[in-house]
Amino acid sequence: MDCIALASGSSGNCLYIESDDSALLVDAGLSKREILARLNTAGGKADRIQAILVTHEHIDHMRGVYALARFLKVPVYATGGTLHEFIRCRGSTVMPIELVRCRFGERLEVGDFEIEAYPTSHDAKEPCAFRIAEGGISIGCCTDTGTISPGLQEWLARCDALVLESNHCPEMLRTGPYPEMLKRRIRSKRGHLSNPDAAACIRTLSQQIQKVMLSHLSEVNNTPDKAMKTAREGIGLFMDEIDITLASNPDKDQHWPGRIRI
Repeated sequence: MDCIALASGSSGNCLYIESDDSALLVDAGLSKREILARLNTAGGKADRIQAILVTHEHIDHMRGVYALARFLKVPVYATGGTLHEFIRCRGSTVMPIELVRCRFGERLEVGDFEIEAYPTSHDAKEPCAFRIAEGGISIGCCTDTGTISPGLQEWLARCDALVLESNHCPEMLRTGPYPEMLKRRIRSKRGHLSNPDAAACIRTLSQQIQKVMLSHLSEVNNTPDKAMKTAREGIGLFMDEIDITLASNPDKDQHWPGRIRI
């Protein structure tokens, strides 16, 4: 499987995951036009996309979902809470796209893939992480969560590779320009995962996972170097056994390392 970060961060999020014959998107937080342009640049194939999976309803994850699903003629998969918010924001229950509810603990087949959702901790209606499996290999996608619960940690241990939020450096957030109310939201259990918390998660999973892509880095309260340094220091002795990369935006960085191949 290939997993390519077409976008990552507060300006928009979108992952393209491809097997030999099928593909899907996880989130579509940019416009339809921008996602298709980035997909083309990355060498992905829009005609292989079988579905769009949506982790939660915030605009940086859902901006292009409706237009893209309609254009590609593919269903949208999300939890009941996320679908409810999606319908509410559209202002109509009548849509020319198929909406499929993901229930926690239930496995669904999408093209060549088997997908499963698990609850995360974020200030959204019913946010989730996704595990995407194909041919005995699986990738976990876990962003926008203020904490990693023991149950989520155990669930992620079943993955061979992981796209994991590493949103902020606590010290940069503390001394940064954000108002205190926003800082409290980011630091909260329903906010965003810090670099040390991401590193602790990777360390716990270090004997199960092979590759990690650090995602959703804050442009204000983090740097790629800080996120990578914290993650690598966190895994310590296992540094040579886990491949860690970054889901950087191609329009911000000509060196685009946001790819996992497993």
